[in-house]
Amino acid sequence: MAKNTLGRNLLHGARAYLSGPMDWVASRADEKKSGWRVRVSEFLAHHGVTVFDPWHKPAVRGLHGYGEEDERSLEIRDNWTFAWGAHGAAARAKCAAAFGETVHIDLRMVDISDFIIAFCPTNIYSVGTPHEIVVATLQHKPVLFVSPPVRFPTLHQLEDRARQDPELAAMIQQLKLEVPIRENTRGIPSLWYLPIVGSENFFDGFGFAQYRELFHWEVDASIRRELDHPPQRPLLAFLEKLTQGHYPQRWSARDNAFKDDDDWLLLEGALQQGQAAE
Repeated sequence: MAKNTLGRNLLHGARAYLSGPMDWVASRADEKKSGWRVRVSEFLAHHGVTVFDPWHKPAVRGLHGYGEEDERSLEIRDNWTFAWGAHGAAARAKCAAAFGETVHIDLRMVDISDFIIAFCPTNIYSVGTPHEIVVATLQHKPVLFVSPPVRFPTLHQLEDRARQDPELAAMIQQLKLEVPIRENTRGIPSLWYLPIVGSENFFDGFGFAQYRELFHWEVDASIRRELDHPPQRPLLAFLEKLTQGHYPQRWSARDNAFKDDDDWLLLEGALQQGQAAE
């Protein structure tokens, strides 16, 4: 991280989009109410950042409820079919039209954001998140990529109990193959992301535990996991440095040194009304 060259909060007035799995999380209701976006939004808002959260989309002028996602979004899938013919084609077209609004507004929020935060645990299937990451990258916007460790302690407890029960042990092993269940204790992201995102934009956790007293966050399962296994590169600590005037850096393989990351083009603001551009 570069030295303080600004003397002020780099993020003040910036806009951030929060990208991450929504369809295949354990509970959409819980994720919307108390998931990671809630705490990150609070942290960013505290530092003067406008946050775009796809769970709570901004209103669209003249189009009430455009692209909103809630439990009713799951009803769209009920129309899905692989059937041939006009009936199948009409059903799939209905699904595409219904969810097209969501894709449209989410990508628009990416368009108008200055940077995005992407939560990408390797055990949760997601398609929209990679799409949003690629769109942001093509627009030369920073993508701050969080890939946390993936551990299944309850599975290990179950395996321990099954040591004396060969039939149960075989069922557990088969389940691990069917799901599949794969731990990623180091939080290593798909290497495909490295050239897309940039090697210095990866984080192995949010670092909520460090700020729990400041924001009065409840010590829940996510914070307990961080207390047991503190992240080496927590995202919130990185963001806090930006609020202290430090400019982000990227690694230059050509110069074998850190350089200012010019993807962080946070513009000072539009021209005043009536002011002509030079």
